[in-house]
Amino acid sequence: MSNPVYTKRLSETLGSDALAELALDLRWSFNHSADEIWARLDPELWDLTHNPWLILQTVSHDKLQSVADDDNFQAQADALLREKRQAEESAGWFQLTYPNAPLRTVAYFSMEFMLSEALPIYSGGLGNVAGDQLKTASNLGVPVLGIGLLYQQGSFRQEIDAQGRQHALYPYNDPGQLPIKPLRERNGEWLRFPIAMPGSTVWVRAWHVQIGRAKLYLLDTNDPANIPVHRGITSELYGGGPEVRLQQELVLGIGGWRLLHAMGVRPEVCHLNEGHAAFAVLERARCDMIDHRRPFELALTVTRAGNLFTTHTPVEAGFDRFDPGLISTYFKTYAEQDLSISIDDLLALGRRDPLDPSEPFNMAYLAIRGSGAVNGVSRLHGQVSRRLFQVLFPRWPEEEVPVTHVTNGVHMPTWDSAEAERLWEVACGKELWWGGMNDVGQIEQHVRGLSDSDVWRLRAAARTSPFGSERDRRRSAVSDCIRTVA
Repeated sequence: MSNPVYTKRLSETLGSDALAELALDLRWSFNHSADEIWARLDPELWDLTHNPWLILQTVSHDKLQSVADDDNFQAQADALLREKRQAEESAGWFQLTYPNAPLRTVAYFSMEFMLSEALPIYSGGLGNVAGDQLKTASNLGVPVLGIGLLYQQGSFRQEIDAQGRQHALYPYNDPGQLPIKPLRERNGEWLRFPIAMPGSTVWVRAWHVQIGRAKLYLLDTNDPANIPVHRGITSELYGGGPEVRLQQELVLGIGGWRLLHAMGVRPEVCHLNEGHAAFAVLERARCDMIDHRRPFELALTVTRAGNLFTTHTPVEAGFDRFDPGLISTYFKTYAEQDLSISIDDLLALGRRDPLDPSEPFNMAYLAIRGSGAVNGVSRLHGQVSRRLFQVLFPRWPEEEVPVTHVTNGVHMPTWDSAEAERLWEVACGKELWWGGMNDVGQIEQHVRGLSDSDVWRLRAAARTSPFGSERDRRRSAVSDCIRTVA
């Protein structure tokens, strides 16, 4: 949520909202070209937070005036803005390779996305993969749209005391200081919609995150119209007990698909990054029932062809399971009135044995039964997953259980240093390195053409950098102690 006082001040000082547009595009999280201007506005805050939007919220008027009078700063900001807009408007690898592709939108559901420390709504590997895949989609022009949750508290921050003990701290995520903005309807109203829960209605509101060409939409329930217990549904990533987890996954899956409909988006593919978002397959089937006047069983069969489930856990205990009574409390009315099936039929979708009333509801089982394709995240994990899910295919040989694999990768520009990035750009050319318009083989060929001395200098710089950072940190700590004693 932008600060109106800041926005007016920035407009008066710079004559445009160029810096705001740059700060609200998380392209800067993997493109170091803008680092210099944020560091110039507030070097200490940039080093601590790497959050340009926070810097713009707190920078002094005098500082803004000084950069407004600096032609070099203005020229650099204008060049960055032109580069950003050109990257967004130009055709990417996907458009050039598949110019007539019928695929227009992939809706990518995930419980967490790791895009930057400036947006702390992630915990570990799952968010790492999700964030890197959105960034890669941005570079390549693949039409991916992320759906997640905005948590008031993300993963904890670790602090070690003088005795060496770990303390978990949960900083509050102030939306006004995060690089996000409210998702607006055409009439300017904040996009909000209700979700029925036992005994009441929960209002869900939506936020927009820009990542180059890609978009991420985040849902939260911290709406003043909700009672306190419901405002806390999205209070903490993986926080609370089983009921809160079920509420979060209901908001993510059902709420996420309703958000897409509210925006007029009809994805051809729904990608479930883990089973947390499996309820989306139910809501997608419900929408198909309405659009085509089909019964639930047929709607699920038709829509499952466009659903993809990626499983990450290598152990059965890692799948989310819920007590049948809890599922019945939250989904009985939804099953009977919206899906026109019994709650037992819904429970059967998440059970190995549909006739066992005591068996918990397994979100991974629902995701598998509602998806046309299932994959693990490495060759070995694919083998492990086929063994785990064979219980759903009792007459199939293990090697024929329909679970494939797609090996996880990383978004290289996110994880390389500024020095490495400059070297790759010199070797490959900026367009090839960032655009992905040519194949990876060409990038490899260019990188292999670097001299040994160039690579060795990069290695030496990489080895020196951590020592320099640690030296600066210790120097700062000593200075603080001296000031305290004085």
